[in-house]
This record gives sequence, C-alpha cells and structure tokens, in this order.
Amino acid sequence: MDRTGADSRDQKMFVGGNWIDAIDGERLPVENPFDCSVVAYVPRARARDVDRSVAAAAAAFPGWRQVLPRERGRALIKIADAIEKEIERLARLLATETGNALRTQARPEIRGAIDIFRYFGGLGSELRGSTLPFGEDVLSYTRREPIGVVGGIIAWNAPVTLASVKIAPALCAGNTIVLKAAEDAPLTVLAIAEIAQNFLPAGVLNVLTGLGEEAGAALLNNPQVQKFSFTGSTEVGRLVLQAAAPRIVPTSLELGGKNPCIVFPDADQDAATDGAIAAMRFTRQGQSCTAGSRLFLHHSIHDAFLDKLVKKVSTIHLGNPIDEETDAGTLINAKRHTMVTSYVKEGLAQRDAKLLTGGSPPTEGPLSKGYFYKPTIIAGATNDWRIAREEVFGPVMVVIPWKDEDEVVKMANDTHYGLAAFVWGRDIAVALRTAHRLEAGWIQVNQAGGPAAGHSYGGYKQSGIGKEYSLEAMLDSYTLTKNVVVNLQGGPKYS
Repeated sequence: MDRTGADSRDQKMFVGGNWIDAIDGERLPVENPFDCSVVAYVPRARARDVDRSVAAAAAAFPGWRQVLPRERGRALIKIADAIEKEIERLARLLATETGNALRTQARPEIRGAIDIFRYFGGLGSELRGSTLPFGEDVLSYTRREPIGVVGGIIAWNAPVTLASVKIAPALCAGNTIVLKAAEDAPLTVLAIAEIAQNFLPAGVLNVLTGLGEEAGAALLNNPQVQKFSFTGSTEVGRLVLQAAAPRIVPTSLELGGKNPCIVFPDADQDAATDGAIAAMRFTRQGQSCTAGSRLFLHHSIHDAFLDKLVKKVSTIHLGNPIDEETDAGTLINAKRHTMVTSYVKEGLAQRDAKLLTGGSPPTEGPLSKGYFYKPTIIAGATNDWRIAREEVFGPVMVVIPWKDEDEVVKMANDTHYGLAAFVWGRDIAVALRTAHRLEAGWIQVNQAGGPAAGHSYGGYKQSGIGKEYSLEAMLDSYTLTKNVVVNLQGGPKYS
C-alpha cells in the first residue's frame, strides 16, 4: 500500500504493516520553515489510533522475540543498506521539513542513521547473559529478554537520528515499537519506515503522526506499552515520568542541556574557536541539546579569542537549506523563532551585555520570509542571567570570563542540566582533571562532534535518565535480565 494519497502531499502513517489515515480523518500540515509553505499533510492521530498501533505491536511481539537475534540484526543491516541507496532523496526531504542545511546537517544525519542501524545490526550476538559461580551442584545463569512494546517519542531537531537510535536497539533486542514522530518533522521518519517495511514483519515497527498532547499522551497512557523512550524537553520529560509512575514502566529520557564550553589559556586558539562554533551547533541553528551555549573564556585570552570567534562566525552563510553553499538554515517554526527573539532581547537588556554579532533575524530579502535567525554572540554575561541558565535552543552563545579553575568548574556545574561539556587546552592533565570534575554525562576534550554509534550518551541531573547509542545502552534500556538457578544435586550416579 502506498504511503501517499491521491495528492502526493497527503501522507499516511504506518501501522501494522499498512499505510493508513487517522480514524477520524483529521490531518496536520507540515511546513517548510524556509518559506513557510505547506509541503505535506499527515494524519492527526488520537487515542484510538494509538490503541490500534499498540495492539498491532503487541500482536507482533511474540513472533518477533522468537526470531534469532542475529537474524534480527541482519534485518537492521539490510535496512541500513537500503537507506544508503536513498541518501540524497532522504537528505533533501529532511532539509525541507526541518530547515537544517543539506550539506552541513541533513546529509550527515542520514549517514549517521545508517551507521546506527549497522552498529546495532551487528550486536544481535551480544544479547547474552552470564553464568554465576555458585558451585558444582548449582547452575545459575542470566538471560537477556525483550521487554515488549516500546513507546517512543522523538523531537524535531534531528528526527532521523532520534528515530534510528530508538528503533534499531529496540528491535535488535527483540521488542516491537510504536514511534510517535514529531509533528513539525515527520516526513523523513515516515520515509525511513517505508524503507524498513520491506525487511520487517508487520507490526514490528509502527510510526504515528500527531500532536504530543494527543497522540503522545495517549501512547504514554496505553497499558500495553511496557517501555517508554523519550527525547525532548526537560519539561515534557517530567510528564513522561509522571505517566510511567503508576505502572512503574521502565523509562529512558534524553532531555535538555545548557552545556559549558571551557577554554583554557593554553588552548590552540584557532582550533578552539572552530571548536566553539562546532560545539554551539551554529550550523544547526543551535537547535541541539548538546549545544555548547555557555562559553567560558579565561580572562587572559578573552578579547583576542572573541575577535577570532566573531570573524569566523560572521562567515557562516545563511540560506536556502537545500542549497549546497548554505552553512546554516532556519529555526523550525514561528514559535521557536519568537522564543529565541525574546531570549535575546532580554539578554541584551542586562547590564554590561554586549552584542558582538547577530542578535536579530534577517529583515529584508528572501531570508526575511522564513524562520531565520543570525548566529548571535553576547559578551559580558554572568552565569546567573536567564539566557545563561535556560535552554534557548537557538543560535545564541553567551560568553562568561573566568580566572580561577575552581571558579569555572563551579560555574559550569551550577545548572540543573548535565548533558554535555567541552574542554579546550593543551595541558591534557588539566583538561582531564576538569572533565572529571564536570557534572555532565558526555564530555569532549579538544573536539566538538556529535554523538556516534558506540558512544555511551546520556545526561546527568535533569538532562535525562539512561544512555543511548551503545551496546550497554541497548542492554540496559531495552532488555530485562532474568536469573535462572538450577539445583544439580540428587540425580542418580551410574557406575
């Protein structure tokens, strides 16, 4: 069955191996944030649609869990191979619906998703338990078993990555999944499901489209869902935990961050300025939970570093996301654009605030029609400003000077978040000492890449619960450990 209706813009959602509309027939528009045009309509799933999809996943679970783990892994590898043949089509679709630039963001995201499917596809044979040494007369061993139906909910900023890092480990471990795609960016996730359907039994993978307060909430309250996996804001993460509490449903959360980027005076300034730009995720418009949005500069290099930084940031080319020469695209929607604008306005109203670059959206030309916002750097900040404490989720960096190592570690840790951190310095002993003192789950020293397959990725404090991307994360998040003890005494002896 085709996933589009008579009008190619009318998309369907994937449930029980079929492409279907919402039961009540309602639809939601999907906007291109470059020019605010509607590029597609998707079903507006509600509680009855969720119940139908969870029932399909529950029906498929007994058969899927019995598939040999290596065979499940081979299916994931076949999905990766099929996605690889469609990189360009998928990347262009992703750039269109998210506003993320094709060259710097969308294409690398599709390639990263391929890596994730291949990585977990190779881990089927690692779903093993252990034997416990209780003596010659007792056999005690553990086994890893799938949990059941996984309810996954993802954000819009990197939808293919977030979908892949939930689908691949959940299915490898023998679970089935109902994934609620983000309403602002569901199209490429549906395209991934269209590819995956060729290699999976019906009902193993189900993808819903709809609003969080409707479809997402219904998924969290469905009694057949045995595991929650959520990526999004800390505020919504709290609601997920509240939904999980009555039934004590295992839950993993990948939430927000207000991440420090600490530069020591001995750092290679050229490398560190490039790294600060990469850490801030300027080419993703700062729409990343790992964005290094608090730049802590040692006072002795403060001014010289900022001169270099501003010059480099000013060369970032904003433009149409699907153009190859574009470095950075748009914010996702009008709400996000308004919020970023509000944060910057309040930050610049603070005493001693100094706008070094950016600070506004383009006001004329074609970029003024979309949700663009110029890369922004605000100096003179202190760690207690609201813009230095709350997750702006836009291309906004605040600069905070420091003199004492203990002081900068204290400021970096003075946040309810604890997802990521970045440290720059030539003295590796100092850099590692700092990394060990920082209260964050994922720290990079002298680099600023994104999480990749194999990393143990997840946050401290209110940045989340659990890990993703790694073998250990799959075992901890998507399997249950059962201990079996066998008494070997008492059998007859033969002579």
